[in-house]
Amino acid sequence: MNNMNPRTIEAISQDGILARNKVLRQTYILLGMNVLFSAACAYVGMLMKVNVPFWLYFIGWVLLIPAVSANRNNGLGIVLLFALTGFLGFSISNILTLLMGAGMGSIIVKALVGTAILFLGLSAYVLFTGTNFTFLGGFLFTGIFVVFLAMLGAFVFNMSALSVAASAGFLLISSGYVLYDTSNIIHGEETNYIIATLNLFINIFNMFLSLINILTAFNRN
Repeated sequence: MNNMNPRTIEAISQDGILARNKVLRQTYILLGMNVLFSAACAYVGMLMKVNVPFWLYFIGWVLLIPAVSANRNNGLGIVLLFALTGFLGFSISNILTLLMGAGMGSIIVKALVGTAILFLGLSAYVLFTGTNFTFLGGFLFTGIFVVFLAMLGAFVFNMSALSVAASAGFLLISSGYVLYDTSNIIHGEETNYIIATLNLFINIFNMFLSLINILTAFNRN
C-alpha cells in the first residue's frame, strides 16, 4: 500500500520538474556557447585556409564523441565538448571557403537560416506541446544506416541525384532527432546536460551540412 500523502507526491513531482528545467536551461546555454565557438573556429579555419583530410575528420568523430560521453559527469567533459565542436567547425571551413570562392556565399547564409528555423521550430513545438517523441528512437536509428548506405553508394558510383536524396533523408532524420532528443530532456529520459548538448549539437551540425549539400546541388552551374 502506498502511504505517501498528496503533499509528498506533489513535492516529488515539483522536484522532478525543477530538475528537468535545470537540465534544459544548462543544455541550451552550453549549446549556444558551442554553436558560437564552432562558428568562430570555422571562420578562423577559412582565414587560415585549413583543409582537414577525411581520415582526420573521421578519427575526430571516433575519438572525441566517446571521450565526451566518458567524461559527461565532470568538467573535462565540457572541455572535450568544446574540442569536438571546434574541430567540427575547422573541418568544414574548406567547404565554406570553396563556396565563398565560387560566389555561392548566399548558400551558407541560407543554410544557416534554414538550420536555425528548423531547430528552433522543432524544439519549440516539443517544449510548448509537451509531445513525447521518445518512440522515434528505433526508427531514427534504423534510418541513419539506410541513409549512410545511400551516401556511400552515391560516393562510390558518383551519383549526384542519390547524394541529394541522401542529404534530404539525413536532414529528415536529423530533424527527427531534434524532436527525439528534446523530448528526452523534458520527459526526464536524459538528465545529463553535457550529453544533451552533444546530441543537439550533432543534430544541428548534420542539418547544416545536409542543407549545404542540397542547396549547392540546386545552385550548381
